[in-house]
Amino acid sequence: MWGRDGPSLLELARQALSGTARGYDLLAPKFDLTPFRTPTEVVDGALSELGPVRRALDLCCGTGSALEALHRITSEQVVGVDFSNGMLAVAREKASRLSGPPQIQLERADVLSLGYAESFDLVTCFGALGHIVGEDEPRFLRVVHRALTPGGRFVVVTAFPPKPLSLPWLACHAFNGVMVARNALIRPPFVMCYLTFLLPDLERHLRWYGFDVTLDRARFPAPYEALVRVIATKR
Repeated sequence: MWGRDGPSLLELARQALSGTARGYDLLAPKFDLTPFRTPTEVVDGALSELGPVRRALDLCCGTGSALEALHRITSEQVVGVDFSNGMLAVAREKASRLSGPPQIQLERADVLSLGYAESFDLVTCFGALGHIVGEDEPRFLRVVHRALTPGGRFVVVTAFPPKPLSLPWLACHAFNGVMVARNALIRPPFVMCYLTFLLPDLERHLRWYGFDVTLDRARFPAPYEALVRVIATKR
């Protein structure tokens, strides 16, 4: 669908009809050839001027789009967590090409159930916040807050909501409606929703959970100029 080597429409349909983890297992070998992968320009822009840090945690690390950038700014250990064995297999292949230090550790786990306590100077999450919806959003922010050392930073890229009735607004709401219908009819569910963790609500929620928040705008190149880097520092 995206070039000769990208996934076909049939492959994407098969993924969407599977559960979330199984769907990403199926898509993993071709995931980096789709627009769903967080672009390198966005990752680099989000992580620039943050280092050095001692230990970093990348939540929902997927195929490891942030591994190389985190490797450059981390001195001791980078930990990546994802629930898809297929995505982790691709990430491990990338990690094998990076010489340490830091040590790279990739593990399969539910990010909402992590037990890390004051273990990391930096926590990131790229391109996966749409999989954390509803009551899981506050659970996710509690996991992040607990995992960070005092003064540690949570870095994420988001945006402000699209203008109501604009094309992006209509497209996102149409997709969300299709996913609600799909999950009402098919089990297991495929959890994915657009328009989550948007500003200004995200900033308010982060402050409520014990972070000081800085918003960095106009730091990403076209066509990503609407994106905003959020740096949330644990009090």
